[in-house]
Amino acid sequence: MSAATHAPIPGDAPGFRSRSGATSKSRSQARALAFAAAIACALSAPIATAWEPTKPVEFIVPAGTGGGADQMARTIQGIVAKHGLMKQPMVVINKSGGAGGEGFLDMKASRNNPHKLVITLSNLFTTPLATGIPFSWKDITPVAMMALDEFVLWVNAENSYKSAQEYVDAAKKEPGKFKMGGTGSKQEDQIITVAIEKASGTKFTYIPFRGGGEVAVQLDSTVNNPIEAVAQWRANALRPLCVFDGKPLPYTDKIAGNTAWGDIPTCKSQGLDVEYLMLRGIFTVPGATKDQVDYYVDLLKKVRESAEWKSLMNEGAFNTTFMTGNDYAKWVGNEDERHRALMKEAGFLAAQ
Repeated sequence: MSAATHAPIPGDAPGFRSRSGATSKSRSQARALAFAAAIACALSAPIATAWEPTKPVEFIVPAGTGGGADQMARTIQGIVAKHGLMKQPMVVINKSGGAGGEGFLDMKASRNNPHKLVITLSNLFTTPLATGIPFSWKDITPVAMMALDEFVLWVNAENSYKSAQEYVDAAKKEPGKFKMGGTGSKQEDQIITVAIEKASGTKFTYIPFRGGGEVAVQLDSTVNNPIEAVAQWRANALRPLCVFDGKPLPYTDKIAGNTAWGDIPTCKSQGLDVEYLMLRGIFTVPGATKDQVDYYVDLLKKVRESAEWKSLMNEGAFNTTFMTGNDYAKWVGNEDERHRALMKEAGFLAAQ
C-alpha cells in the first residue's frame, strides 16, 4: 500500500487549521459553549402560565336580589371563597334595571375585560326582544350552562285547589279574577302565563313584581321557580299543583312535610299541555380568549363538585344539565329562536 494511502484527511487531522485559523477541537468547544448558553437562557426566561384573574371578578346578576339567579350567583361566590378556588375575590353585583338590560349592556361594553361574569336567565332572550335594546347573546362569550331551572304552578295555600285542572276550571268560570304573580313584564313568567291561558282557554290578571322572592309571598297563584318558593312551601303558605316539565322531577328527599319534589305531577298529566325550562348559564365579556374561558370552565366544574352545589341542586329541584363550548353556544342559539317565536305569539315583541 503506498504512502499516499495513509495521508491524513485534511479536516480530520489533529491540529489541522482552517483558513480562519481554528482547529476542529476549538470549533467543538465553541459549539458546546453556545449550546450551554442557549440552555441557560431558556431556563432563565419566564415560564408561560395559563391565564388567571389578577384582580377581583365582578359577577353580574341581571335581576333583583332574592330570586333564583341571585341565589345561584351567591352560592357560587360562597363556594369559590370557602374552598379557595380562586386567588382573587368574586363580587356579586345586581344590575336589574330595564329587566336586566342594565347588566347585559354593561357586559357588552366591557370588551377585553375578562374580570367580569354574568349569570343569565331567560331575560337573556326576552329583554332584548321586548325592549329593543341593542343587545344579543352573541355580544358576550358563552362559558357554561350550570343548570336548567324548573317552573311550578303554585297557589296560595289558603285556597282549596289540589290540582292544576281544578284551579284552571275555577279560573275559567271567572275570567280575569284570579291574579297570577310573576317576575317582570314580558318575561318568562308572563310567557308561561300566556301559554296557560292559550292551552286552557281562560284568562288571568298578570301582576309583575320586581323579583322572584317578592312574587312568592304576594299572589293568588304564580309560576315561580322551585328555589324561589321552597321556603313558602315549607311554611305552608304555598301549595304546588304541577311542574312545567315533560317528566316528574328526580328528587325524592322530603322537602315540605311528607312531600318531595318528585311527588309533584307534571302539568301535562294534569291536562295542562305546557312545558318550559329556563337557562341558568354563565357568560363572560366579548373578546375573551380561549385561555380565559377555559379558566372559568375549570373553576365552574370545581364548583359543581362541591357538596354545597349539590345541596342547592337538590333544594331547588334543578335539572343539572351541564354544557360548554360549541354545544352550549348551539343550545343558546336554538333557545333564542324559540323565545322569539314565543314572544311573537304572545304579542310581546318590541315595535320595529
